[in-house]
Amino acid sequence: MSKPLPEGLVYLPGFLSRAQQENLIDLVRTGIKSAPFYQPRMPRTGQPTSVIMSNFGQLGWVSQQSGYRYDPVHPVTGKPWPPIPQELLNLWKEVAGWPASPQACLINWYRVGSRLGLHVDADEDAKSAPVVSVSLGDKALYRIGGINRNDPTRSFKLSSGDVMILSGGARHCYHGVDRIYPRTSTIVPKGGRINLTMRVVR
Repeated sequence: MSKPLPEGLVYLPGFLSRAQQENLIDLVRTGIKSAPFYQPRMPRTGQPTSVIMSNFGQLGWVSQQSGYRYDPVHPVTGKPWPPIPQELLNLWKEVAGWPASPQACLINWYRVGSRLGLHVDADEDAKSAPVVSVSLGDKALYRIGGINRNDPTRSFKLSSGDVMILSGGARHCYHGVDRIYPRTSTIVPKGGRINLTMRVVR
């Protein structure tokens, strides 16, 4: 019997239509003109991550050798991040169940071979606010466990157009992306998976 999903995890497969997905990709392509993708580095080791990223919003999540933080400007260009598109803010209002709007929307691009190790999103002051995640492009094998790193985990595939909300207990669970399945979608022009993650920071 498979491990049940953590309390507070809401999985909405196929929530976005093809047209909605394509529109979000167009918005990402516009956003990265002023806030281009960059390759974060892991704290302590300084090694580059396999995922490249950008951000929408008043604040953007930044990972550098000096540590993790939210910052109002792009770490390479020094310019403010582009605002979160209204379409994403509307989605937040529809599914998040939270009174405040997100201040950050991470744009992560998983290319062939990219993965994201088990971690907890803990750099926000608003630790009880939900995280809303949108999958676009190639399928991904997502894994989630418990509040301890060595807790048992459950894995399932995320497809383009899926939306997931981490709230309640699930908000504090370890989770990650084990692999990307290449050429399982045609939504992302250069292939791979785009993950949009909206967060209330403060």
